[in-house]
Amino acid sequence: MDRLVNTVRPYAWGSATAIPELLGTEPTGEPQAELWMGAHPGAPSRVDRGEGPVALSDVISADPEGELGPAAVGHFGPRLPFLLKVLAAASPLSLQVHPDLAQAEAGFADEEARGVPVDAADRNYKDANHKPELICALTPFDGLCGFRDADEAAGLLAALEVDSIKPYVDILHAHPESHALREVLTAVLTADREAIADTVHQTAAAAERLGAQDGPHAPAYRAYASIARHYPGDPGVIAAMLLNYVQLQPGEALYLGAGVPHAYLDGLGVEIMANSDNVLRCGLTPKHIDVPELLRIVRFESEAPGVLRPEADSSGEEVYTTPIDEFRLSRYVLAEGTAPSPLPSRTPQILLCASGTAVLHGTGGDGAELRLAQGESAFVPAGEAVALSGPGTVFRATVAA
Repeated sequence: MDRLVNTVRPYAWGSATAIPELLGTEPTGEPQAELWMGAHPGAPSRVDRGEGPVALSDVISADPEGELGPAAVGHFGPRLPFLLKVLAAASPLSLQVHPDLAQAEAGFADEEARGVPVDAADRNYKDANHKPELICALTPFDGLCGFRDADEAAGLLAALEVDSIKPYVDILHAHPESHALREVLTAVLTADREAIADTVHQTAAAAERLGAQDGPHAPAYRAYASIARHYPGDPGVIAAMLLNYVQLQPGEALYLGAGVPHAYLDGLGVEIMANSDNVLRCGLTPKHIDVPELLRIVRFESEAPGVLRPEADSSGEEVYTTPIDEFRLSRYVLAEGTAPSPLPSRTPQILLCASGTAVLHGTGGDGAELRLAQGESAFVPAGEAVALSGPGTVFRATVAA
């Protein structure tokens, strides 16, 4: 078992205080958006096995089966197939979707064949992998996830009483749902930015007004008004109103599969995802938006966001069930004085202490222990038997294979 030294990514939307508070460090005054734990080449964690710090990605590359186990290597190849993060949003992230595996493989091959540089601003596919993800709230956490029912979206827009929005309302009422959602999103994203800016401003003002009143959609209107303050005039503000507004309480989670439009708005959470950088953006960003490719990837289906709550088994492990193999996230809430809980050891795992203290006990006879304070994490190779004690809350990230 190895203590991880992790990198904080300073994206502009990040909170200046949430991750420092978790880690018990002084804020730098700059945004600290994501704490990465894993072997992603963009910012791999580092471990020290007595010869100085080494990137976890290099440790795994030197002995994939020894670190990941034969089953994981056989299923996913010689790499850790997931990335674990702590995400701290103080302002909205871009509205985005991720491709499925077949779309990612085809899109990556096409851009490679056309010679589009991987670091080009207009590149869509940085790799050939899909990017399903799960976000679990550590604090109250706000986000957008999936399309609203078309009639509900029409009512939400109609209540704004903005004349230039009415054509979108008519479309949402008059067409079959999938066509309606596609047509409205296409119209919003292909409109002339200057021409639609006034509509966005009127929409934002109306959302501000409705958010200050009582009503079932007041929290959603407040969220859309906040988005507009961060991205004034951005057509993505109207696109966001087509999506479900979700408020997660600590311990609740959302799973985001391929083609589901989403955005994180505010809060601190633990995020786990397949190891990929493939993102197609819909708005709320100055970055490249490839509208035709985006429309090909988006699933135009309304769906109520399924808020996940962990399911406990007899060992005390609380599992967030998802339909994919690349990652499996679970949680242990450990009381003081209880016996150490043995952890399954067939697969590689990363353990994150989210609150309190966690102690990893080696059960191989050498008596090794590793103590983790709040915000600290550890990598446990496949096959290494460990048990876990508290008092604290620990997230366990591994693979489902």
